[in-house]
Amino acid sequence: MKKIGMLVAVEMDAVLGRYGTAKSVENRHGFEMHQYDMGAYELYVLRSGAGEIAAAAAAELLIDRYEVEMIVNFGVVGGLTAEMGQTKTCVVERVVHYDFDTSEYDKCLPGQYMGYEDEYLYPSPALIDKAVALCPELKRVTCASADKFVAGEAAKSALHQRWDADICEMEAAAVVLTCDRAQVPCLLIKTVSDGLTQGGEDFGTALADTSALCLEVADRIIREL
Repeated sequence: MKKIGMLVAVEMDAVLGRYGTAKSVENRHGFEMHQYDMGAYELYVLRSGAGEIAAAAAAELLIDRYEVEMIVNFGVVGGLTAEMGQTKTCVVERVVHYDFDTSEYDKCLPGQYMGYEDEYLYPSPALIDKAVALCPELKRVTCASADKFVAGEAAKSALHQRWDADICEMEAAAVVLTCDRAQVPCLLIKTVSDGLTQGGEDFGTALADTSALCLEVADRIIREL
């Protein structure tokens, strides 16, 4: 039976609301894993918490301990352009870890990991194409990812202008980098909770509804993969 991993940062209430009580729940290395039997596949849902370090550890645990064949990361994000307003749902085509910078030492570009061609990390193109075929309303986007909650028009516009990014959040770079190095395909589905001029208060207010909306789209895609 196919094993699919789902990595969640802070949107676990949406998972419990949609899927209910798990077949089993296991605590391992500080993470709580919920296993669901979905008939054609087993779904392993792991809540990482916020941030790149936690997300990398959680992704590695899904791959190494639970031997998932792919990872889906859904969640809420900040919008960096007027187009990416609240409740806009998108599929991440590329990610930049914008606060990673070793250029002073190795002459790589800011955001670029040694051994990679440029400063962007790329989720599975095949999964992205399948997601868009199933949900044509999804916009393909660039995600700016780092350990910082970004709020307000000035900061968000600066990220867009520097990296050509459409959305921002705090886990995508870790998920994509970990999956790429393990040669496990990944798919990132995101919904905007706070638009260009908004911030933390708007994120908190919209979290429940946007999480549920994002998971609804992600679940529709997973069932057809």
